[in-house]
Amino acid sequence: MPILYSFRRCPYAIRARYVLAFLDCEVFLREVDLKSKPSALLALGGRATVPQMLDDQGNRYPESLDVMFWALKQTTRKELAERLWPSSGVRQKKINTWIACNDNQFKYWLDRYKYADRYPDKTELEYRQNAEVFIRRLNKRLEKCRYLLGDDMSLADIAIFPFIRQFSNVDKNWFEISEYHNLKLWLDSFIKEDFFTDIIMKKLPSWQNGQGDIVFPFCQ
Repeated sequence: MPILYSFRRCPYAIRARYVLAFLDCEVFLREVDLKSKPSALLALGGRATVPQMLDDQGNRYPESLDVMFWALKQTTRKELAERLWPSSGVRQKKINTWIACNDNQFKYWLDRYKYADRYPDKTELEYRQNAEVFIRRLNKRLEKCRYLLGDDMSLADIAIFPFIRQFSNVDKNWFEISEYHNLKLWLDSFIKEDFFTDIIMKKLPSWQNGQGDIVFPFCQ
């Protein structure tokens, strides 16, 4: 069975686990202590980051998007996969554009907003204001539809919501009274569901070499 090295709170790992669970793709889940990474992960070489996955053939998937696209190909739930990643090239391009904006632009300002004390060039407020460029764009888009591409959840929604969750947690009081009502409803549709709290974010002990593996998702 494929092995997924993960870290519970990492937004990249969250989106990888979400797609795997949503599409019923079973893996052995190994929760990593980032301060004491298991030698099995370090032995893979390269960047010992999470998430990373090894399939049953030993092929390595070093990025969250790699894991997500693996799940789309492997799942037997083809109808769901088609909803997440429509065969239309136009819709795929839109999904890729949203994800690229999140990963390549918003994430930069999110990191600085969250860890403003590490980046003294600007204030926390200034970092948040830069991050809000993307936040406003999302909120505007969600005025028109339930999800970013329409009434059905797509890969773009799953890829982005963990980062918005992280953004909302930096200053919860401010976020709760902010003007981003559509965005808050959209985020709540993910994080307040039992699927998210009981499966995606279930707490596990850190895995070390020699320990037994845990099958994910925890629906069995």
